[in-house]
Amino acid sequence: MASTTSLRPFSLRHNVRTPLSSLSQSTPNLPFPVPRRHSLRYAAVAAPVNITAFFPNFFFPTKPAEGDRRPAGKIQELRVYEINELDRSSPAYLKLSEKPVNSLGDLVPFSNKLYHGNLQMRLGITSGLCILIQHVPEKGGDRYEAIYSFYFGDYGHISVQGPYLTYEDSYLAVTGGSGAFEGVYGHVKLQQLVFPFKLFYTFYLKGIPDLPLELLGDHIPPSPAVEPHPTAKSCEPQAVLKNFTD
Repeated sequence: MASTTSLRPFSLRHNVRTPLSSLSQSTPNLPFPVPRRHSLRYAAVAAPVNITAFFPNFFFPTKPAEGDRRPAGKIQELRVYEINELDRSSPAYLKLSEKPVNSLGDLVPFSNKLYHGNLQMRLGITSGLCILIQHVPEKGGDRYEAIYSFYFGDYGHISVQGPYLTYEDSYLAVTGGSGAFEGVYGHVKLQQLVFPFKLFYTFYLKGIPDLPLELLGDHIPPSPAVEPHPTAKSCEPQAVLKNFTD
């Protein structure tokens, strides 16, 4: 066995300056031979790397912009009704499974009207798609995977995704939004009042500035008997959001 005095220290950094063309079958400063086919790899990995250039936000976190009004921990609640008034040809059932009972893969595109939680104002519409995942006969309903949006006129929209259950309450993730809802996240509770005609939603929203006051306020407790106020239902100017989607 070679004595420890015969081993010489070496430095990978030193060899970075060696031209690639001069690398031979063995490198004098190394105590072991370097095959020619590995010379390029050896020369490349030996170069010093400035890791902060690849992960700048880890070493130098970005500070919030001045005047940022988005407290991360604040939760804002928003309550709305979704009502199917049978005037939008919604929902449409696409029986892709071609089976007599609801089955995996059946599609249900839909669009309904959206009202304030107090039912005094028309806010806009919902629109999206449900994909049937499982028929649950023992509960008299179905489980869908849903992807849809809520439109609030000039204030923008909120998008959600998650389980849509026809036989009990559901909880979906808030995946984003636009306008006043840009950067939003959180979740929403869906309550089936009369499937698929009357639904009540309670949003728990984070990451956005304070919601406009006209979207907030008291709400009518959810029940199968609720109905929109006649002025909101007829979309009179004082009972709709500006530039609402119809």
